[in-house]
Amino acid sequence: MTPQRSRSRDTTFPDAMDIRALHAKLLGAWNRRDGETFAGLFTEDGSLVGFDGSPIDGRSAIAEHVRQVFADHATAAYVAKVREVRFLTPDSALLRAVAGMIPPGKTDIDPAVNAIQSLVAVREADHWRVALYQNTPAQFHGRPEEAERLTEELRALLS
Repeated sequence: MTPQRSRSRDTTFPDAMDIRALHAKLLGAWNRRDGETFAGLFTEDGSLVGFDGSPIDGRSAIAEHVRQVFADHATAAYVAKVREVRFLTPDSALLRAVAGMIPPGKTDIDPAVNAIQSLVAVREADHWRVALYQNTPAQFHGRPEEAERLTEELRALLS
């Protein structure tokens, strides 16, 4: 007998839309280089796993980390597509997305930095916050056709 994954019976379409909006706000804050807003979307003890694998724990550490990133680097802007919002409990959900990055001064995605994103959201009082956000390079080692397919899917979002 295969165990069934428990799905919340109390989740609603508006909750899924709120979680999608949370992801969009997170990427929007990044694209505006607004570290305070970016970090403010996390729970107090939230975690970030950066593109290079760096783990950052806690809202204040996340704020300091992105402040340094923005001070030291010209950052690319994200374009993303949510693939799934899955409720784990009525008050927690997993969002999975794919993302491309448009380098400063460019108009096209740089395929070398396409990413797979995971976001765990939790409900705090009457709103959703990020408990974990992970942004992993989408390298598809040994499968260049998958990398090309993802790049074309993300480029379609630019039109």
